[in-house]
Amino acid sequence: MASISLRNVYKAYQGNSAVVRQVDLEIDAHEFCVFLGPSGCGKSTLLRMIAGLEPITSGELRIDGKLVNDVHPSKRNVAMVFQNYALYPHMSVYENMAFALRQAKLDGMAIDRKVRQAAASLQLDHLLERKPAALSGGQRQRVAIGRAIVREPGVFLFDEPLSNLDAALRVQTRTEIARLHREFHQASAIYVTHDQTEAMALADKIVLLHAGADMERDGSIAQVGSPLDLYHRPKNRFVAGFIGSPRMNFLRGKVVEANAGGVHLRLPGGETLAASVDGRSIQPGSEATIGIRPEHLAIAVSGTNNQIIGAQARLIERFGECTYLHAAFTEQGDAHVVAKLSGDVDVERGRPVALFAPPHACHVFDDNGLALPRLAGIERTEIVTSNV
Repeated sequence: MASISLRNVYKAYQGNSAVVRQVDLEIDAHEFCVFLGPSGCGKSTLLRMIAGLEPITSGELRIDGKLVNDVHPSKRNVAMVFQNYALYPHMSVYENMAFALRQAKLDGMAIDRKVRQAAASLQLDHLLERKPAALSGGQRQRVAIGRAIVREPGVFLFDEPLSNLDAALRVQTRTEIARLHREFHQASAIYVTHDQTEAMALADKIVLLHAGADMERDGSIAQVGSPLDLYHRPKNRFVAGFIGSPRMNFLRGKVVEANAGGVHLRLPGGETLAASVDGRSIQPGSEATIGIRPEHLAIAVSGTNNQIIGAQARLIERFGECTYLHAAFTEQGDAHVVAKLSGDVDVERGRPVALFAPPHACHVFDDNGLALPRLAGIERTEIVTSNV
């Protein structure tokens, strides 16, 4: 097992802007940490710096307290699983898994025991004599994982290992990776992905990296926390919009009341929505954005006369267990919301709809995109509301 510490880590290629900037991060031993973000955010570069495959421009990288900036990859006690498997095509599954152990000059019996033990845990024991060309994509990925397991490293590094698999295999292999981390709990794991579903399913800790219109923030950390921290308490609009599927709805409005107990915003259509956030940092009369996740919207019941968003149903997507309602506002041009409703909801395209937005499920973001602090104890209420 190994802990990892990054202090003010910075990476830039000659003549180009920063790829990774000012990363301060602590990853505990045994922890499953996921680097998450859109393409170009620097997550794979950060992983490769930890592996020793990319030099660090400035800052410190420590593994188990030891400074490793200039330590050769083979001496860092890490094992990496690549996106493209990186298997030797002329070698059998057994030989691929045994290769690093033979290079380390381990005893033949010890090599055989380690390979067969890892193959059994990955359900590869009947494939040990096959060459990679005779394997499916999922089997090749398991061989790549097995090759890492036999080395018994302090840190497992996964660089988008599921991106080449089809949807069914991604779910199956993701489950296998989670199971293996529990079984080989002596090691830490760092996993890179752009898929927030993978991150939410696997991570003890998510490190979400910036990328987008604000180039000054590209490659920096947007937020670090557990999956539910990022889901329930995003620090800014970027995090709120990246975590969750479908993405959070954002509506502009004017602050009409703000205090320690909440904020009231008036939307362009005249509706006023309350949000259970600490509003002491925002002034009445200012512009702000209210955010609400699709799963927290509901069709308003008869007699409800507040927290209502009025719109027109433009598109209905039915998926059996749930229905996505896309509703548009004529007063706000192209603005619209998406509501994730029950699968048997009675709603028709082209008809007006009234959507209920509970105050405890509403987020508020100021003009800098920063989230106002949410009031304590609201997550449990959200879970109850979303299942009513």
